[in-house]
Amino acid sequence: MRLISYKRHRFSAEVIGHAVWLYFRFTLSFRDVEDLLAQRGIEVSYETIRCWTLKFGGLFAHNLRRSQPKPTGRWHLDEMVVKIGGKRMFLWRAVDDEGEVLDMLVQERRNKAVALKLLRKLLKNQGVHPETIVTFKLASCRAAARDLGLTERHLPGGMRENNRAENSLFPIRRR
Repeated sequence: MRLISYKRHRFSAEVIGHAVWLYFRFTLSFRDVEDLLAQRGIEVSYETIRCWTLKFGGLFAHNLRRSQPKPTGRWHLDEMVVKIGGKRMFLWRAVDDEGEVLDMLVQERRNKAVALKLLRKLLKNQGVHPETIVTFKLASCRAAARDLGLTERHLPGGMRENNRAENSLFPIRRR
């Protein structure tokens, strides 16, 4: 993990870290973070909090990404229809066995090229190659798995077998 240097700052590392964590963890505004710190007796302006998030936010995110556990070897792929700007789009998602979202892709089509793009992106970005890939019964997923040589790992399943991916879409459907 990269160490974060707080030299030449008026406030301690704990205060800066807590303010940045509040902003990113709970998606609060800078003024909300300012109010929460004021309740604890720490007087700091929202502009200072903005500067802290710009300076330290990327380092916090980098350290959090590195400390995340590796995904499991069983992946579930799913897609759903969403409307973005009045236009019908397809949201493709990959979820591991524990329900953690591995990747997302929004496209206008649902064909073999899109399935290939998602699978290539997953194989490139994840540190683990999958033991099995459970997909819905769409011919484009089967063709993409065949092109990438993953036919022995590919399990085309229905709603019951692909329940992890379906359950992870409920918060998006509610929006």
